[in-house]
Amino acid sequence: MTLQECYTALGGDFDGVLGRLRSEALVKKFVLKFLDDPSYDLLCRSMAGEDYGEAFRAAHTIKGVCQNLDFTTLYRSSAQLCEALRNGFQPEAPALAQQVNADYEQTVSAIRAFRDSLSQ
Repeated sequence: MTLQECYTALGGDFDGVLGRLRSEALVKKFVLKFLDDPSYDLLCRSMAGEDYGEAFRAAHTIKGVCQNLDFTTLYRSSAQLCEALRNGFQPEAPALAQQVNADYEQTVSAIRAFRDSLSQ
């Protein structure tokens, strides 16, 4: 799997990120580092524990990372969740968190497939 194919699978904009970072090696480095980012786990724990301030911070971090890496699909859902949590809990937050969960799984699945293809 190429890095561009990975971006297609995760619903991202490869040309956008390449235009910003200017190096496929740099894009690859940050894409693979995404798997180690603890923000998603923090988001899940915070939502489950009804700590919406911490959930907002986690969603905001995910949104920022996804914006920088042009992970378009996950960026959009995390941005919606971020706004729903900005001033505390909103009734739509759980459904938005479920969408973030689905988009996150799609994203990390594509990145893992890309990472695994590097060792073949």
